[in-house]
Amino acid sequence: MDCKSCKSTTCSAKNQQPDEKSEEFQARQRLTHRMCGIKHKILVLSGKGGVGKSTVAVNIAASLAGQGYSVGLLDVDVHGPSVPTMLGLTRAGVTQSAEGIEPVMAGPNFKVISVAFFLEHPEQAVIWRGPMKMAVIKQFLGDVNWGELDYLIIDSPPGTGDEPLSVCQLIENLDGCVMVTTPQEVASADVRRSITFCNQLAVPVLGIVENMSGFRCPKCGEVVNIFAEGGGRKMAEDMNVRFLGSVPIDPEIVKCGDSGKPYVYSFAESATAKTFEAIIAPVVETLNNQQK
Repeated sequence: MDCKSCKSTTCSAKNQQPDEKSEEFQARQRLTHRMCGIKHKILVLSGKGGVGKSTVAVNIAASLAGQGYSVGLLDVDVHGPSVPTMLGLTRAGVTQSAEGIEPVMAGPNFKVISVAFFLEHPEQAVIWRGPMKMAVIKQFLGDVNWGELDYLIIDSPPGTGDEPLSVCQLIENLDGCVMVTTPQEVASADVRRSITFCNQLAVPVLGIVENMSGFRCPKCGEVVNIFAEGGGRKMAEDMNVRFLGSVPIDPEIVKCGDSGKPYVYSFAESATAKTFEAIIAPVVETLNNQQK
């Protein structure tokens, strides 16, 4: 089915806008058609860098794929794309087919796209202003052959700049955002601004994840609160947002990220892997209930 045969009367891509050029209308229709094949679109945000947002995004996506869902992971961190490294795909490249740009497969039901796949070498710097970033994100959404997916997880750079704004503006039926923070107040304060950003754009905040919530000793299993304790939960309560859970600092998470093997695959039976499953479970339940 394409936009011409679609029976929806509410879709904005059905008709060309008065000030819209023909090629712009066709590109918008193409993007909308791609997104119609994806049941749920979730943006992963953080207020500041260094809180482990990409680690959370990768392991949430991998956890969903491991549960049998068809998953796509879109890395829109144009200047610091780390998803390919975390998935062991640094040498991967994309191909073109009659259906569009083919995503890289991280598993039988796990598709990935990142700007890193289009660079000549890993150290190449991407020096783009806002319009260029908007254009490439539009291409990732509209020209990539995502196919039929249950979930598209979108890993965005920290803050409320061009990339998350472009995603929120381009995807009309974005299901919402998952916010990632660390326990200390300096990180939580920035996430509060990201929540305000979502509220202003009418994008639902699906919940908050507190990463680096204590250090789990690899020998005895005891968790020691290095930074602070409970900052994410308190912020969730203050902002009237669901608290999804806490992920401790685990040395194996770091090793897995560097070696390109998702932690939830390598240590599937660990307490921390079960934490990632528990974090995404209420989001899945909420979205499934909304779809009924």
